[in-house]
Amino acid sequence: MGSNPAGGYFIVLNPNIKMNKFERLKSELETAGTGKMKAFGSSMLPVLKSGGLLTFIAAADYTIGDIVFCKVKGRYIDAHKIVKKDANRGFLIANNHGFENGWTKIIYGKVTIAEFKNVIIYNNV
Repeated sequence: MGSNPAGGYFIVLNPNIKMNKFERLKSELETAGTGKMKAFGSSMLPVLKSGGLLTFIAAADYTIGDIVFCKVKGRYIDAHKIVKKDANRGFLIANNHGFENGWTKIIYGKVTIAEFKNVIIYNNV
């Protein structure tokens, strides 16, 4: 593991490729179908807490209410929820306070378990 001068950490899987936490999780979901990542911020309170360890799985389909790891307008969104679903537009992603990130068709996985201080605070298995 190394540190980035701009802040954060990355894991080196190949000496020539440096991955941030989003790229690492995306890779794990694509190859193993599951992965874990810590998420920070208050956008999903009270459901998720800042610093919680989230377990994700890749799924064949996603539904309204799923908390997902996705990409919206070129940006990774690590743990916001699906609030609408449309056959043409895909999924509308928003935080738990009504802020809409936008529509996407790119979802890498959904949260199944969230742990905070070694206690399960969210379970969607």
